[in-house]
Amino acid sequence: MSSVLVSSLVIFPLSNSKSKSSLWSPSRRTISQLSVNNGDDIIDSSSNTPRLITFLGKGGSGKTISSVFAAQHYAMAGLSTCLVLQGQDRTADRLLNCKIDSSPTLCTRNLSVVRLETTKMLLEPLNELKKADGRLNLTQGVLEGVVGEELGVLPGMDSIFSLLALVRLLGLFGKRARKNHQNDKFDIIIYDGISTEETLRMIGASGKARLYLKYLRSMAEKTDLGRLAGPSLLGLVDEAMGISGNPSQFTGTISAEIWDSLERILERGSSGSYQFGCFLVMNPNISISISSALRYWGCAIQADTQVGGAFAIPTRHLDVESVENLKKNLYPLPFACIPNLAVDSPQDWNAIMMNNSVEGARGLLSLPASQKVSSVIFDTAKKTATLLMPGFEKSEIKLYQYRGGSELLVEAGDQRRVISLPPQMQVDNRDDAIGSVYTCCMMGALQIPITHLIHGK
Repeated sequence: MSSVLVSSLVIFPLSNSKSKSSLWSPSRRTISQLSVNNGDDIIDSSSNTPRLITFLGKGGSGKTISSVFAAQHYAMAGLSTCLVLQGQDRTADRLLNCKIDSSPTLCTRNLSVVRLETTKMLLEPLNELKKADGRLNLTQGVLEGVVGEELGVLPGMDSIFSLLALVRLLGLFGKRARKNHQNDKFDIIIYDGISTEETLRMIGASGKARLYLKYLRSMAEKTDLGRLAGPSLLGLVDEAMGISGNPSQFTGTISAEIWDSLERILERGSSGSYQFGCFLVMNPNISISISSALRYWGCAIQADTQVGGAFAIPTRHLDVESVENLKKNLYPLPFACIPNLAVDSPQDWNAIMMNNSVEGARGLLSLPASQKVSSVIFDTAKKTATLLMPGFEKSEIKLYQYRGGSELLVEAGDQRRVISLPPQMQVDNRDDAIGSVYTCCMMGALQIPITHLIHGK
């Protein structure tokens, strides 16, 4: 086992501002107020609400090491934990000394592991569709002739099927679907995806899919083609997935119920009905790793989620100056260090987790998911908005006003985010809707006024 390179470290930045609405002053508990060995501080294991954890960072920064570390932490805290991996990298297998397959395997007490493989995942929904088609006889036997084992994986399928697998594990599907997977109930689900970019897309998928669903429903209900084909297709999908929980019938009323059920599923996914924890990972000895982590922080905000903290995995000892620079760059996020573990041999996880050097990291993982850093502050008196956009320069951020000036659309990092303005700032004249918008592009930077908004519809 590799030696621990840094001492126990967790930093909770303090704000100089006394204002309760300050962008930089979230209330946080100290490590002494947390019990890293007690699951009650993390999540109520008796609750039906799971928590999803994921890590964002540059390739090679230690996302898989962080995922395995977090999985061991929650499992040792007595929580039923599932580590979900995607891709053919075998780092986690080495670290856990466990062969990880496409079906959940109990690796240690309270810890199950599974590797998502799209070639296998596409077979189950296809078989369910075949069964549903056998009952409804919609394709008149054509679907039964499709051999799933012959089908290859097309670009984009990995993300789609991985998202469906996570949705099922989180219990966001209908009652019938949850009943069919009663054994897949976990308190904590840790997802280690192929890339941070794909993970960010998946994080914001539920909220963004609601708009697509709205337009699809409008086409299905208001066009001749939609009214003709919509009920049959909806009935087939509902029969296979049990979205509405009711027997499928081809009537307009039942179609409306299925649309409503789909809307509720997406609403549960985007409204935080499950707890979500998102953390940055970086190598503090490499500057590009730090700047990439800051960039992903801004992208996570654009995906309408919150980053709860940052983990540093140093390849060599950190001096005081390096720690202070990290503190400044990550402000106001708390951060802690995880030892850089050797991946060429199994680890003694009991010794690692009991070591005082990881107390800070375990404490950071134990912070309640409800503690957030506000990404936008409105001043209705001055008609200004202050946005937290770490990792971005002013020239990279585009602002639009839509829907009569009631919404502010922020475009940055290949992501779009819609911010609803307070009623006091919603006026018919969009030129006067917001006097100024300020963006905090880097931690510690001055607020930069952006007054030229591009008006949309």
